[in-house]
Amino acid sequence: MVTQGDLTAGAVVRRRMTAGELAIWRLLLDTTGELRKILGTELQESNLSPADYQVLLALSEADGSRMRSSELASAIDWERSRLSHHLGRMERRGLIRRDECATDSRGAEVSLTDDGAEAFRRASAPHMKAIKKHFVDALTPGQFESLADILQSLQAHLHPESTVARGGEGGRS
Repeated sequence: MVTQGDLTAGAVVRRRMTAGELAIWRLLLDTTGELRKILGTELQESNLSPADYQVLLALSEADGSRMRSSELASAIDWERSRLSHHLGRMERRGLIRRDECATDSRGAEVSLTDDGAEAFRRASAPHMKAIKKHFVDALTPGQFESLADILQSLQAHLHPESTVARGGEGGRS
């Protein structure tokens, strides 16, 4: 009997990818890139770039719609210099505000402005419709379950400490 542990160990031992595995990897890269391009183009009809939307989403989900810039950079997985430049552009457009951090004079706190919250709300419904049209509608419920299982396995592999911390359930918290 082959167990999940045996399959994982076997995958680690193999030195080279097969042509089929490489083709699937390339298909994943091409498909996710194409989805990003299509969704980004449709999002720009709301006068927000995908990067703007990512920042606004993180701030809208944050407690009080504000975050330290270092926490924001970590949350959206950007380098701090990239974030700083982008925040400057968003601040000039009135989407966000940067203030000195009350608890640490070295840091800045980024806040969602009323205009930024409104721009995010206006963009969200069309963005969700585009995600449904170009992603959700392409898959059956069974394919979604399979995709969820695949993504959870990848997350557990990439972040094994999360799996251990959650009692082996898999996935990230």
